[in-house]
Amino acid sequence: MSTTSLPTPERAAELRTALLAAGFTADGLLDLLGAPAYAALARSETVPALRATRSGGDGPLPSLVRLFLLQEPVAYAHAAAALPVEAALADGWLRRDADEVRATVDVRPYGGPDGEDWFIVSDLGCAVGGAGGIGSREEGVVLGVGGASTTLAGITVRIPVGSALDLGTGSGIQALHAAQHATRVTATDVNPRALEFTRLTLALSGAPEAELLTGSLFEPVGAATYDLIVSNPPFVISPGARLTYRDGGMGGDDLCRTLVQEAGAHLNAGGYAQFLGNWQHVDGEDWHDRVRSWVPRGCDAWIVQRDVQDVTQYAELWLRDAGDHRTDPAEYARRYEDWLDEFESRKTKAVGFGWITLRRTDAAEPSIVVEEWPHSVEQPLGEAVLAHFARQDYLREHDDASLLEGRFVLAAEVVQEQVGAPGAEDPEHVVLRQNRGMRRATKVDTVGAGFAGVCDGSLSAGRILDAIAQLMQEDPVVLRDRTPEAIRMLVEQGFLEPVAGQGR
Repeated sequence: MSTTSLPTPERAAELRTALLAAGFTADGLLDLLGAPAYAALARSETVPALRATRSGGDGPLPSLVRLFLLQEPVAYAHAAAALPVEAALADGWLRRDADEVRATVDVRPYGGPDGEDWFIVSDLGCAVGGAGGIGSREEGVVLGVGGASTTLAGITVRIPVGSALDLGTGSGIQALHAAQHATRVTATDVNPRALEFTRLTLALSGAPEAELLTGSLFEPVGAATYDLIVSNPPFVISPGARLTYRDGGMGGDDLCRTLVQEAGAHLNAGGYAQFLGNWQHVDGEDWHDRVRSWVPRGCDAWIVQRDVQDVTQYAELWLRDAGDHRTDPAEYARRYEDWLDEFESRKTKAVGFGWITLRRTDAAEPSIVVEEWPHSVEQPLGEAVLAHFARQDYLREHDDASLLEGRFVLAAEVVQEQVGAPGAEDPEHVVLRQNRGMRRATKVDTVGAGFAGVCDGSLSAGRILDAIAQLMQEDPVVLRDRTPEAIRMLVEQGFLEPVAGQGR
């Protein structure tokens, strides 16, 4: 990582125009490199991309790919055909070495959710999909786009808001997304260099400027409140604060806990806070209870654990992330021991990873859902997050009697699967499966399957159950008494949707 001065954004619009004119976009890269070479870049394998740029000759697009993604020197004349090269040199985007020029920063094309052509600026070799993957390991390194940042962008609710806060902005990816639907964006980071990269990312992407503040957690914003808070924090549970971009500097999962606990006081009514995080699985303690205890008063919460690793897997993952496996074997072993000592001292047997969403509410009894869902989902999930909390509101406002008076429709793209021995008269069980959103699957009994299958919004739940009772020759009163719990489950998980305009 270079520690020299970063580029200035004053003529970023001029540079952006040249990049777009050359086709230096996500779609343009795919067309030039082809799918296999493009995918190889995400694995930090550059040979296929280099071959593709050689096949493309020395035109503007191959030259820009070699410069900004592969960090290869490019002849001055070829760079001048692609860029306002003297302006790029003067503003620090490039440096000259005799008859060649080199990039001073990674610039990666990034496609926005509505087809926008954006650019993420990060340290050399630190744009995932760039020349060296994330191979630089100096303390203040600023990374580009990675799986965590795109995951957070995908789950974030995208509704118009007055104010948004990107806490721990890094290279500004979440701030860039927020700028599309927030009137005012504030971005913070403990690393001042990260804020400079955020400024460059926004400018080169043609986005409005953000308020940039240096500091840890909520300290830079004082008592300010927001309609949306997002954070991909340095959540790694590690022995010490070795790397700013990933290590929070607090013991165990205290940084994630503190972030969640303090977020409630910084949310406006109805506002959302969305984070990625790690949490400890402590011997003798239920992890559900651990993360549930983090939720601040006055907030609904939806916490989803997406993955869990034992402490050896976790230590190895982050040792490799830092490149420690390439160092002296004795040094690697010492660092590994440090990680295991840290976990042993905290009685940690595993580490969970997932999403945390808070919503500021005035409800007397907030809804707190903590679950494990390691299966594939459909991104983006912002609409699914909004729908989850809308369903919680509905269930909170309807007792069993009013639930039976309600009308429901089966959610889009729900299919029924019957599981049983071949040729058997009746299935062992019935599964309802979603093909959208969280893509959940749940077992239901014959009544539940029949109920869901006829929900088209025309009849109340009670009338449907009465008809099912008549068909099955059951007591309708008994069926009405035992079914609301199943209806609640189907509504909560998104298999059934309440028909709008039914009153309270």
